[in-house]
This record gives sequence, C-alpha cells and structure tokens, in this order.
Amino acid sequence: MFCVASLVPSPPVLVPELEGAAGSAVEGAVAELRAAVSAAGRELAARVSRWVVVGVAEPGEGSGAGDSGRVIGADAVGTFRGYGVDVRVGLSGPVAERVADVLLPLPALIAGWLREQVAPETVAECRLISADATAEESLAFGRTLRAELDAESEPVGVLVVADGAATLSLKAPRYLDERAEGVQADIDQALSAGDRKALAALDTALCAAIEVEGRPAYQALAGLFAADPADPQVETRYAAAPFGVAYHVSVWRPTLSADGGVTS
Repeated sequence: MFCVASLVPSPPVLVPELEGAAGSAVEGAVAELRAAVSAAGRELAARVSRWVVVGVAEPGEGSGAGDSGRVIGADAVGTFRGYGVDVRVGLSGPVAERVADVLLPLPALIAGWLREQVAPETVAECRLISADATAEESLAFGRTLRAELDAESEPVGVLVVADGAATLSLKAPRYLDERAEGVQADIDQALSAGDRKALAALDTALCAAIEVEGRPAYQALAGLFAADPADPQVETRYAAAPFGVAYHVSVWRPTLSADGGVTS
C-alpha cells in the first residue's frame, strides 16, 4: 500500500566527499539543502522500509520518447567516481564487497546515498522515466505505479529525484534564460500546494527550453496522487536555486478522511 512520497533534487554535492572536491565556496549553500534532503528521507524511512525511486533517464538511457520503464533492482551498487570521488552507494545492504556499476544513473546514486544516511536497512529499487515522455505518459507512469503499490499488502514509499530549471543565473549549468524565473516560481508553487492540475499542465516544450530536467518526474508525482479525490498534503522543506538550478524538497501524503484513513 502506497502511503507517502518525498521529493528531493540530485546535485552530487549533497555527498560530503564531493562537496570537498567542489571547493569550500559551496559549503554554506549545501548545508541547508543537505539537511532538508536528509529530513525528507528520514520522514520516508519512518513510515516504510521499502522505497520505489522515480527519476528521469538521461538522454541515451532510453530508446526514445515515452520509453519509461527501466527498472534498477535493489541489488544495484554504483559510484560517484564520474563526479569526482569514488564514493560507493547501493540500493540495499552494505556495499563494501560488491562490484560498483560506474554507469549507474544519478537518481539511483542519490537514492542510494540518502538511504545509507538515514535508513541503511531500507530496500529500494529505481524506475526511470524518459526525459522525452509527454505529459500524459508521465501522468500515466505515476498512476500505474500507484495502482501497483496499492495492490501490495506492505507499506511502500516513493522517493522522487528531480531538479527544476537549470537556467536561473549566469553561472547556471545551462546559462541564464530570462523565462526561467517565472516558470520555476509557478512550478514551486504547484509543488508546494500539491497542485496536480497545475503540474499536469506544465508546458513540456517550455520546460525543455529552460532545462527543467525533472518535469516528467514532477508530472509522474502528480499522477501518483491522481486517484485521490483531493490534492495531497505537502510539507515543503526547501525551495531555492543556490547554483542557478532549482531544487525543491518536500514530503507528500495522501489527504486523510475524518476517521484518519486515506480518502481514496
């Protein structure tokens, strides 16, 4: 049974060893973000011992638009070597004696790191949605996942790993796009409100132009709650763009009925 979701971003500097590699200038900016991400992970871990991680596939990881179905199993182990330091993480159990996949996608790496920080006994798997998935495909991804999880007898949580616009400053990875600030403000408002309709209506072409890489995952998150008669209860932990990339951290819970049960 699905019971809770957490949304976190994917900057590799969340990992302390990589923060050092990036230089001391990022320390203050990262500390608040890391604390928020850890808190969101702990809230997920307090409710469930199994996570399904939802992330966006990098270009080339899928075979085309709408190819949303790659599953990375709980036995996966990866490394942040490609981001500067050989920090090994996994989606379950200890990783010291296991072979690391140097190509493990970033959402799985971030999930593995967070799992080890807040709940090393947790077992996770990762499902990737295509960066080219349409709005409807993304919503369907979330709806299908919700139906699958609700059919299970044990409680399961979802960890969505996704970033917002990467064009919010001159020093941003994709440089500055003057349209990005307004669009990202609308996205942050929709995420903080759990506004499923607004997330479903995101302009896919505009989001692609301003490098909102997490757009399909945000819409999958909306689809995850689509069966509920009311928008979810959302607790936002962080919403800022310290490096010109928008990062949003929040915890999403299905709306409860008067008797304390899920309204759906």
